[in-house]
Amino acid sequence: MDFLAGCIGGAAGVLVGHPFDTVKVRLQVQSVDKPLYRGTFHCFQSIVRQESAFGLYKGIGSPMMGLTFINAIVFGVQGNAMRKLGHDSPMNQFLAGAAAGAIQCVICCPMELAKTRLQLQGTGEKKSSRKLYKNSMDCLVRIYNREGLRGINRGMVTTLIRETPGFGVYFLTYDVLSRSLGFEQDDRFMIPKLLFAGGMAGIASWLSTYPVDVIKSRLQADGVGGVNQYSSIADCVRQSVRREGYMVFTRGLTSTLLRAFPVNAATFATVTLVLMYARGSEEGPQDCELAPPSHHAPQIQQQTQASSL
Repeated sequence: MDFLAGCIGGAAGVLVGHPFDTVKVRLQVQSVDKPLYRGTFHCFQSIVRQESAFGLYKGIGSPMMGLTFINAIVFGVQGNAMRKLGHDSPMNQFLAGAAAGAIQCVICCPMELAKTRLQLQGTGEKKSSRKLYKNSMDCLVRIYNREGLRGINRGMVTTLIRETPGFGVYFLTYDVLSRSLGFEQDDRFMIPKLLFAGGMAGIASWLSTYPVDVIKSRLQADGVGGVNQYSSIADCVRQSVRREGYMVFTRGLTSTLLRAFPVNAATFATVTLVLMYARGSEEGPQDCELAPPSHHAPQIQQQTQASSL
């Protein structure tokens, strides 16, 4: 039931957060010489005006498609890691989260590659005259046919560098906040506390790894239009800093932070409601208001970052 609740909650998080993610990617990869957008809100307005509201949801099929596999990996690895480590502590939460983050990159990296390519497709066009990719699967198949496995895994190293500490920080922050807020099953403010802890954990996670995400997006977007700018991660960093300064690593950060809290809140609220309903059905009406125990909460919440943080 935890797995099913995590899947449903993750889907809710993707639906809430994907428009912010589209804005983030557009801002991260736009040309510094001829920028299309002046900032987060101008980017939102421009996409809606030029491409309709559906433009904000370009590439959503990819995170939705990978959600189940990512959840299976994250829940399995995190749970097994915690059992191997022996006891629940903030440091063990960090280590277990880092392990889960590293291993789920196998699915996360190709998923985000397809998402990024689709989000950039038809930029500024209400109805794209020529669509290179029909959907996420078609995008991955085409990339594989042209570039093989290496092409499918473009950005894998930067994804690993981002996800491993990012998931660790996520679990650590959530655990520390959970302990500080003092969750009790009969606390009427338990769900708001869980939502607050999850949202703040998402923000902390993104702040800890955001510069790497900028480089990852640029590497995965490189080659769109048939032109490759970067030969390696180091070359991407050098060119980006030389042309745009160190502030390049904050591109799209506002959109990301605006997205992080509601995505985690939506995910955790959905997960909690699903588990409460399930318990109410299995154990009787008296248990309907019980939220999941705090030692399950980080496992449920963790899946958000893989698909939508």
